[in-house]
Amino acid sequence: MTLKIGDTVDVLDDVLSGTIISIIGNTITIETDEGFELEFKASELIKTKSATLIDKTFDSASIQQVLSEKTEKKRHSTTKVKPKERYLPTMEVDLHLHHLVDNERGMTNYDKLTIQLDTARQQLEFAIRKRIQKIVFIHGVGEGVLKMELETLFSRYDNVKFYEADYKKYGFGATEVYIMQNPKTN
Repeated sequence: MTLKIGDTVDVLDDVLSGTIISIIGNTITIETDEGFELEFKASELIKTKSATLIDKTFDSASIQQVLSEKTEKKRHSTTKVKPKERYLPTMEVDLHLHHLVDNERGMTNYDKLTIQLDTARQQLEFAIRKRIQKIVFIHGVGEGVLKMELETLFSRYDNVKFYEADYKKYGFGATEVYIMQNPKTN
């Protein structure tokens, strides 16, 4: 067995290992992992790893690749939703006409109501497609025509329940819609 500088060796009769730093005749000096320099006879040492093996390892793979394999993959943490926040509506749709059109001049009441109902229907369809559970439609108090038309629209859907929205936040001018994600099939 030929030993050379840079080889990693173990001491046969002791629990020591280190790297060969000098060879003078039959006396070999090793440096332990703790940094101590110790001298041994060649017959007292056994080679565990050669310097060429280490060199070949890093020739075929970059240090960054080796380190990336050793580092632990980070787990994706999920944010916990508080029970109170879980029941808050995730989507609000304001059906006041000045939010829907730039200019309402020259529009009849029928045109205004049609735009508001079309917007409500499109937003409800969007929420169903995107699996959004709750929507609040803000319609205002007024004479109640829009509110009644919205209730008619919502009643056409089997997987939709609707009721008055939170009074503290919206007053009497809003309807909350709950979309059931797994509707029962007959």
